[in-house]
Amino acid sequence: MKKTMLLLSIFSFTFAQESLEELKRQLEEQRRQIRELEKKIEALEKQKSEAKEEVKEEQKPAPADRSLQLKSKYDERLKALQIIPTSQRSFLNLSLIVDTSFVARNKNDQEFKRLEIPGLYHRHEGNGHGHGTLNEKRGFNLNYAELYLYAPVDPYFDLYATIPFSEDGSEVEEAYAVTRGLPFGFQFKVGKFRSSFGRLNAQHPHVWDFANQPLVYKVFLGDDGLKEKGVQLNWLAPTPFYLLFGVEVLQGENEQSFGTEGFKVNTKKDGSGTDITMGDTKKPNLYVGFVKTSFDVGNLSVLTGLSFATGHSRINHLEGDDPHAFAGKTQLYGFDLTAKYFLDSYRYISFQGEYLYRDQKGTRYGYNNAGDLRTAELKKEQGGFYTQLVFKFDKRWRAGFQYSLINKNDVKRNGVKRNLPDNLPAYYAMLEYSPTEFSRIRFQVGQNRAFFHDGSRKTVNEVILQFNFAIGAHGAHPF
Repeated sequence: MKKTMLLLSIFSFTFAQESLEELKRQLEEQRRQIRELEKKIEALEKQKSEAKEEVKEEQKPAPADRSLQLKSKYDERLKALQIIPTSQRSFLNLSLIVDTSFVARNKNDQEFKRLEIPGLYHRHEGNGHGHGTLNEKRGFNLNYAELYLYAPVDPYFDLYATIPFSEDGSEVEEAYAVTRGLPFGFQFKVGKFRSSFGRLNAQHPHVWDFANQPLVYKVFLGDDGLKEKGVQLNWLAPTPFYLLFGVEVLQGENEQSFGTEGFKVNTKKDGSGTDITMGDTKKPNLYVGFVKTSFDVGNLSVLTGLSFATGHSRINHLEGDDPHAFAGKTQLYGFDLTAKYFLDSYRYISFQGEYLYRDQKGTRYGYNNAGDLRTAELKKEQGGFYTQLVFKFDKRWRAGFQYSLINKNDVKRNGVKRNLPDNLPAYYAMLEYSPTEFSRIRFQVGQNRAFFHDGSRKTVNEVILQFNFAIGAHGAHPF
């Protein structure tokens, strides 16, 4: 019996020992599997982290140039690139912007077309293509439908085009190529584009804070602004803040201050005399230079700049009740200042203003009461400004006020100063609601006291309800 119990004890001990060894082996195997799984998890997490970094890298502007990181804050085109992944930038990007409005005005359409600003602004009867005169008619207006195209050409150039359509037709407003990454902070642009003169000129109407163009832009640069064929060279200085220098060589066809086409004028108003021919200007005709800088002070961002433009002028108003023409030279000076104070991530208060001054000298061709041609030495010294304050008080709401003034209108013929009106103001207030980033509804009221007809002031009161919609790959607006 004792032997049997001993054998059973030995057997049980041996079995227990073998079971313990098996359990240890199984536990070690499980530990090994756990270590392998941990390594796989680490590898997957590393891959995920690298993928995130690649996505972040893709969201940066394509050109690997430090200068573009600063330029993208102020350039509408480069801002658009920041939201388009690299994989999509290999294709053509399209967007369409539609702007329509309802206008109530105390002048009928025919009266409104006849209004002028003596010594400063005569309405041109153009073809009506493109943007033209916005909110021109009482009632409903389809101001424009703007097609925007962008695509990289190759590793060296990007290509842009803007084609606005109206009910009367269309035009190529902009079509230009820009270098993608020249060394030392340089950038070259060639084609047809909006000049970087001033602050507002380079912006498309849908970027404006108000439905109307400021008076000072209308009288010096016309309804369409300064958009020309030519070249532009920018240099971004290697400073810790934004400091940009630029020059432009342009064709100079702007009809409001410059112009290139010559004209014929008859010595008799009825055409029975002898023609006098004034030839075309040399082309290119217009030269522009500018410097822009920006800096931040806490929550306040400031952007300011100086601009200068010079060129010869050929201005033809030989058709109409007061036929006349001008040949000479024009110099245009500009100063702009924008300051935006951010209250939080959505709310801000923004101030924007520009002062423009025009110095124009040359010869005026006109007729006296007897219908005989008279030439006179003409000199114009004219200036004006606009200021505006915009308050974004909610994620989707903004309100603002704009004040425009032509404060200098000195015109001399043969050294004799003409009695022309100055201190010509316009006031506008707006309230704006944006349901999303792709739509905007703006209500604007205003009064323009700068217009005249037959020597008397014609005050224009108006109410505008504006709708703006965008589809496609169009970036957020810059600073």
